[in-house]
Amino acid sequence: MSKREDSVGHVWQHLILIVMVLVTVYPILWVLTVAFSGQQNLAFIDLPADPTLGDRLRAIIPWPEQVTMSNFVAVFRDQPFGRWLLNSVVVSAATTLVGVFLACTAAYAFSRFNFPGRRAGMMSFLISQMFPGTLTLIPLYIIIVEWLRLGSNYLGLVLMYATIAIPFCVWMLKGYFDTIPRELEESALIDGASPAMIFWKIILPLAKPAVAVTALFSFMTAWNEFILALTIMDKESMYTAPVGLRFFVGGFAEQQWGFFAAGSIVAALPVVVLFLMLQRYLISGLTAGSVKG
Repeated sequence: MSKREDSVGHVWQHLILIVMVLVTVYPILWVLTVAFSGQQNLAFIDLPADPTLGDRLRAIIPWPEQVTMSNFVAVFRDQPFGRWLLNSVVVSAATTLVGVFLACTAAYAFSRFNFPGRRAGMMSFLISQMFPGTLTLIPLYIIIVEWLRLGSNYLGLVLMYATIAIPFCVWMLKGYFDTIPRELEESALIDGASPAMIFWKIILPLAKPAVAVTALFSFMTAWNEFILALTIMDKESMYTAPVGLRFFVGGFAEQQWGFFAAGSIVAALPVVVLFLMLQRYLISGLTAGSVKG
């Protein structure tokens, strides 16, 4: 292939990528526009009777005539969104701690020890991921609300989210633990380290990339979940952020799209911050630096 043909191919690749980026960014631009418009409706751009090309482009690529933070201020001042956001933070943080701790210990046991039911246990985790999450809605509701009486309770929601996140996290961590050389543990045993010390001081530090991904997945599972939270949280003060956002466009006589857009932007920030914090672990190598010649 000549250099000219190769350059033409790269041009087409870049054009396709640019188009896909625009398609991805366009909905986000609309959310930003509605949030900063200070209005509660979507029809805030009125075209004249004889619109020009600039008017049409402005309708396609919207931006408010006056940028204001009024929707962001009102969503915290006039609405209980701050309380809902705090509920999401508490539930997601607790789910992450429980999910990561149980997944790490279970995955290490499945990776390093042979015990009766080991294969059946791993297969049961895998099979549980083949069914949609809504399939477990009724049994989880019966167990959490009817039996344990944990409706509209942080603990009930944390137990439900941890149940959903742990099988996937165990499979992912188990595969990662399998790649860590057993010689490291054997050397530590010779030096007098206990199994618990080996797990906490050697295995977990080497598994930081996998633990980071597990923590991010557990946090996002709890932060973005809507159906389960809506089902068991029947008190307005206990709503999580996704459930609370629903009532801006479904629970009032007038659709409050401005509050919905502003709340959506605020609710997206913690996940972005967490991803940036864990980024250096997500891109790091498996066991880089663990064995030196």
